[in-house]
Amino acid sequence: MLNWRRDPDYEQRMNAKLIEIEQIKKETEQLRRENAKERALSALIKQHCFPDASSSTPIPPTEPDSSSS
Repeated sequence: MLNWRRDPDYEQRMNAKLIEIEQIKKETEQLRRENAKERALSALIKQHCFPDASSSTPIPPTEPDSSSS
């Protein structure tokens, strides 16, 4: 014969786990959005600071200001 007892805290623990899972899902989605923004910003920075050599004219180097010496 089985000696089965109902676990009185089972439902409470399961609800807590479900809440934890939902929180992790929300945080994961937020991190995905933030990562996408970071990738987009990085692409813009690379585009503006490091343009392709074929798509732009090189900027001539600036000479030091001789009047400041």
